Formats: sequence, structure tokens, C-alpha cells
Amino acid sequence: MKLLFSLLAIISAVIITYTTTTNSDTTTFSISTNNLASRAIFKHLRPKQLNSLTSSTQPLNRANMSTTTREVRASLLAREQSEGAGATVRRSIGTPALRNLTPFLMLDHFNVPPGAGFPDHPHRGQETITYLLEGAVDHEDFTGASGTIGPGDLQFMTAGRGVVHSEMPNKDSATNVGMQLWVDLPEKLKSCEPRYRDLKATEIPLATSPDGKVSVKVISGRSYDVDSVQDLAYTPVHLYDVTIKPGGSYTQAIPANWTVFAYTLSGVTTFSPSTKSEKAVPPYHNVVFETSGDNIVAQTEEGADSESRFILVAGQPHDQPIVQYGPFVTTSKEAVMQAMMDYQTGTNGFERAVGWESEIGKRMGRV
Repeated sequence: MKLLFSLLAIISAVIITYTTTTNSDTTTFSISTNNLASRAIFKHLRPKQLNSLTSSTQPLNRANMSTTTREVRASLLAREQSEGAGATVRRSIGTPALRNLTPFLMLDHFNVPPGAGFPDHPHRGQETITYLLEGAVDHEDFTGASGTIGPGDLQFMTAGRGVVHSEMPNKDSATNVGMQLWVDLPEKLKSCEPRYRDLKATEIPLATSPDGKVSVKVISGRSYDVDSVQDLAYTPVHLYDVTIKPGGSYTQAIPANWTVFAYTLSGVTTFSPSTKSEKAVPPYHNVVFETSGDNIVAQTEEGADSESRFILVAGQPHDQPIVQYGPFVTTSKEAVMQAMMDYQTGTNGFERAVGWESEIGKRMGRV
């Protein structure tokens, strides 16, 4: 089967690295793609690798919750890089500096000009959450699903056992900026059928602090007693778009042991104020928090030149290994090699990929 050239942009692993932890013992092995029978299929792919971070998970128990603020563990500048066909992204999760953040696999802050995009490419074993900040993006896949998301809209895609799709800027849109988050699926759901769930900006409830200085788009979760739309993704993820005016302070409860990060979009936000890890963070940084504590606190200083805005994301970690080869995410080396073979041969979920080409992908290079 013909390799779709757009894989140049998204394939990211030349070495498959598998990490599993049992008590204090850690075992790691790597497999060079030189040893893979199907390596010729991937000769054009660009490398990246991700490991897993295993964590225990517990249900939220409000009766036993303290009121401690989570400390900042790290802050990473997301630097611009080329991605897809003519697009640029600021990638934070999924880089060598931030590989282990289960259940999250990758976070891109993307900018796609006309004539660029992410033409036909496969996925298996993960979910993607696309949040469009500006512009309009069309999508189409080999199941016949298609549509367009506009400013403030989201698309939740479950790849499951396999999907091939295309994501391209709408022909009438000059500026297309957004976020895409890859979320690992629990092993028992990695063979589910692919599905989509679009969430329109008009469906997202807006919560406001009592003093009016904080506004929160409650995409998934609960903030200021406002609940989001339910059942958006298989892996439990909370997602908030937060804006804080100068002098405002925001506190968000987080389930115990969940992984939490914030990505800053504008202004300067101070995270974990009045703690030893207090940090004022400018735009385009990924701020990762410690797992102890039950809330995230952020504020914009009184007298600041502008309000601040950031995306806050929390997810239930998986206690499973991650073995990833670009868009194929599994829990074992055998499974990831099988995924590559299935895509190459058009089997086990990729039957509809044989001979399929998206219509929107054909506009590549046209302005």
C-alpha cells in the first residue's frame, strides 16, 4: 500500500522504547527500526520517542481531601518547529524534555497557513483532542466522517483499532491556530472502533468567579459549580480555558493523583503563589504540577499590563507501559510492530485505507 507522504510530519520514533515499572525494578529495552521487516515503509519518517510514566489511580474522595496547593514541578518553553506539510507547532509534551506525562502523549500549539496542513495519515491506540482558537479546520477520514470546526470548537477523535484521516485548513480561512493533545487509551480500549465527538463553542458553558476577575470555559470537568458536557472521551480528562484579569485569583480542584499541566497563551500567570515553587510564567510555556495536593492556584498580579490566559488540563494516569512508533501507540513491542504491519497491508482495522485518499488532502499546496 502506498505510504502517504504526510507521515513526514507526524511520525516521531526511530527507536521504540518500552519502560515498565514493578515496585522498584525498571526494565527498558529498545528496538532499532533497522531490525523491523517493514522499515522500508517508514524510510521517510522523522524520529521521536516517548516513554511511559506509571502511576496509581484512585477515585476522588472528597471526605478525605485536604486543601493543599499543588507545587510547580517544571516549566518548559514550547519552541517552534516545522510539522505536517508547511505547518508550524510549539510542542511541549512529546519532546525529549517532557516525555513522561501519562496519560498525555503529545501537546502541539499549531499554526497552519493556507496551502499547508496535515494530509492523510494514520492513528492507532490513542485519542486526539483538537481545540481551535482561530480560523477553521476541515477533517475527513476513511469511514466517511467529515466536518469543520471553527473558533472555540473542539473535536475529540478516538483512533481505537485504526483510522486514517486528514486535517486541513478551511479554504476560506487565512489564519488557523489551535491546540492538539494526544491522550493514551487504556489497553482494553485500544481495539475499539474509531469515533468522533465534536463540541461546538456554543455548547461550552462559561463560569465566572464571584468578583468577576476570572472566566473559565468549562470544556470538560467542573469549575465554580458549573459542569461541562459529559462523555467526550474514553480516558477521563478535565480541560479548562482560563482567563484572569489583573488582581484575579483562580483555584481549581483536581482529582487525587491525576496528572496536571497548564499551557500559557497570553499575559503572565503566577502559578502556585505563596508556595516554595511559586512561578510567574510568560506565554508558550507548559507548566507541570506535582501529583500531591488537591488544587491548582493561579493568579495575575495586580497592576499587570494585561489579563492572562492559559489552558489547564488534568487526566487520569494509566498504569500501563507506552510503546509508541509515531501515530501508533500500544503497550508492547509486538503490538506496535503489528500496527505497522496492519497499516502496510490494510488489515485489522485498516481495510478501508487501501486506495483511500481524502478530498481535502488534494488541496495541499493550493492557496
